[in-house]
Amino acid sequence: MQTQLTQKERSLLEDQKSHEEVCIQKYTSYAEQAHDPDLKRLFSQYASQEQEHYNTVNQFLQGQQAPQAGQQAGASPQSSGQNRGARFGNSAEAGDDAVLCNDMLMTEKYVSGTYDTAVFEASNSDLRQALQHIQREEQQHGEGIFNYMQKNGMYHVK
Repeated sequence: MQTQLTQKERSLLEDQKSHEEVCIQKYTSYAEQAHDPDLKRLFSQYASQEQEHYNTVNQFLQGQQAPQAGQQAGASPQSSGQNRGARFGNSAEAGDDAVLCNDMLMTEKYVSGTYDTAVFEASNSDLRQALQHIQREEQQHGEGIFNYMQKNGMYHVK
């Protein structure tokens, strides 16, 4: 089924596609740089989900109907924030991982916010539902990173 997009929807989707590309690149790179194996897995998992987001956005841009929300692989909530404690060789490694986590948390906050705008500007209900689904996953990524950081002494709620 062919999906017709407004000019505004197309523009917002192009922006989201760029954001997803950045997320894929960052998560992939950070998975290689992370010292803690649990963080490596978390970042790798999120990179895969960001690729799914990219594919969904791209399908809409090509006029194709994207899969229904929840039908994408990996659409379930993530429990990877349930880390049992990082295994850092030294505090410098923990500091390096904290920098990666801070950057990704900041990135997820931004990307989630841009999806919020796109959801409100979408006139197509299928597009709106797909964007809401992606936004929920972006928020789950942020929650997973936050939980990882808090459990490993990298984020202190005051």
